[in-house]
Amino acid sequence: MSQLRDFYEVLGVAKDADADTIKKAYRKLAMKLHPDKNPGDKDAEEQFKEAAYAYEILSDGDKRARYDRFGHKAFQQGGAGGGFHDVEDIFSSFSDIFGDLFGGQAGGRSQKQSRTGPRRGADLRYVTEVSLQEVIEGVDREIKFDVDENCNTCSGTGAEKGTVPQTCTTCGGRGQVVRQQGFFSMATTCPTCQGEGVMIKNPCTDCKGRGRVKKSRRIRVSIPPGVDTGTRLRVTNEGEGGYRGGPNGDLYVEVQVEQDERFQRQGDHLLSSLKVDYLQLLLGAEVVVETVTGTKNLQIPKGLQMGDTVKLVGEGLPSLRGSRRGDIYYHLDVEFPKKIDKDEEKHLREIASHRGIPLDAKSAKPGFWGRKK
Repeated sequence: MSQLRDFYEVLGVAKDADADTIKKAYRKLAMKLHPDKNPGDKDAEEQFKEAAYAYEILSDGDKRARYDRFGHKAFQQGGAGGGFHDVEDIFSSFSDIFGDLFGGQAGGRSQKQSRTGPRRGADLRYVTEVSLQEVIEGVDREIKFDVDENCNTCSGTGAEKGTVPQTCTTCGGRGQVVRQQGFFSMATTCPTCQGEGVMIKNPCTDCKGRGRVKKSRRIRVSIPPGVDTGTRLRVTNEGEGGYRGGPNGDLYVEVQVEQDERFQRQGDHLLSSLKVDYLQLLLGAEVVVETVTGTKNLQIPKGLQMGDTVKLVGEGLPSLRGSRRGDIYYHLDVEFPKKIDKDEEKHLREIASHRGIPLDAKSAKPGFWGRKK
């Protein structure tokens, strides 16, 4: 999917569609585009993946809210799109839908194929937080997590070393039994082998017949500058271990940017407020301001008004797609003194007199603050 279409357009639903409408639309598309119904049709397979990706986002409340706000950018990093890379991942992720569509089978594929043959491990998701400073500089983050992998002792078969699983005599290795009811056939999971298609008489002592063991994994992930909340970084082959010689899944590291009470993010720019004295606003001044990485001098031109903004160029956040950094915009919040001494009051009255500003009702002229109609 080199060019992602609007997810609502992909599923053919309105942007205010409820969850039930979205699910029904996806079920209809999944039935139409299913690979078993379109053998060898690469275009149909790509549309099948596209529809699954759209459903993955729109069926999740949090992901849908991010998509409505930021579009595809909410789930991209470095210009690369997300989505499913293997149709088997789709069957695993939405087994409830495909189970309903195909009578309890995993996406229309036989249980024997999906359970006893080589199978790709599941993708994993890991959430990590970064600060604004780490958004600017990038950071290498060490993460630790547990995964299921094939048991090395039995190579994932679950059988004791030197033995092999035996084909289930109840289902003949299909993993399902079919019962005839009148004109209809109903397939159900084999009660003897629980859908595995095989029976293990001598279980592996290390994995207790599961064929899988849990292992801790520790890796370092490079988080590039310019990431935003929702950015997903794909680490290939670091997901769940494959089944029976199948490839590992991928690890998706999802970034969340910590809130910074000093700044509000707006794309690559930052917004902040700056308190200045009224004299600095009138006369202009050079002040010291906070940035994400330290302090800088900021020039305030004379004659600005309360509520105006002053820009500090190049001190914002970098873009994932370029080296230039955004800017920081400081919203001017003027501070007036609550008390002034006699000398200051005297000078201010002289300035008011010089500018012809009335300070009492006697010297005020009608229409000074606007004429009466």
